[in-house]
Amino acid sequence: MHPSDTNVSNTDLIYSNPQAQVKDFAFDAQVVEVFPDMITRSVPGYNTIIDTIGRLSQRFVKPNTLVYDLGCSLGAATLAMRKGINNQQCKIIAVDNSSAMVERCKMHINAFKGKTDVDVIEANIQDVTIENASMVVLNFTLQFIDKQDRQALINKIAQGINPGGILVISEKVSYGDTVIDEHLIDLHHDFKRANGYSELEVAQKRTALENVMRTDSVEQHIQRLTEAGFSHVSPWFQCFNFISFIAIK
Repeated sequence: MHPSDTNVSNTDLIYSNPQAQVKDFAFDAQVVEVFPDMITRSVPGYNTIIDTIGRLSQRFVKPNTLVYDLGCSLGAATLAMRKGINNQQCKIIAVDNSSAMVERCKMHINAFKGKTDVDVIEANIQDVTIENASMVVLNFTLQFIDKQDRQALINKIAQGINPGGILVISEKVSYGDTVIDEHLIDLHHDFKRANGYSELEVAQKRTALENVMRTDSVEQHIQRLTEAGFSHVSPWFQCFNFISFIAIK
């Protein structure tokens, strides 16, 4: 996910050629090969979010607890937390349902020495037990979960986090205001063009994501987190229509 963490420099050309029918986006082997390039050129502020997750791990991860990276993809957040954690008496559990992502993630984790143990698991995050957690990360993951299942997932995470623990959740959001949404979408597309994506690539990527990524509003996220039992909820980062929240139990 993070070029400096992965030593992968393959350029994302997946949507560079016209496609007669753009298929739904999937985290398959083709995406895995270019994911570090794709994510940094597509998500404004991504490196800042990853770096801050590492800094938050310094503050919140406690000895003899578990840390979860749900939807870990290639392990950028896991590596950032592993670097930031100041104690050895804990374990990071990194979970992804893409076998291609999990295979490559394990390679990345093993390539970097760290004092904190990491388990990389192939599974749906809804099926993973969350317990004794001092920190949980959902970094651009919830937006790919069916909307009707999101509250239950957040509830489960909240129940598994110890008092004083933290959930970091980063998402692409919508505002329900057509004018604002259009301006933020345009700014995001300008960002992608500035990073070398063509008009064709921007259009085909948007089509590929339409059926698999359903965004929520900021208010929906805050309400969901509050209903789950988090005592302190706030956005800490936003760039265009990309936002990251912290929720402390």
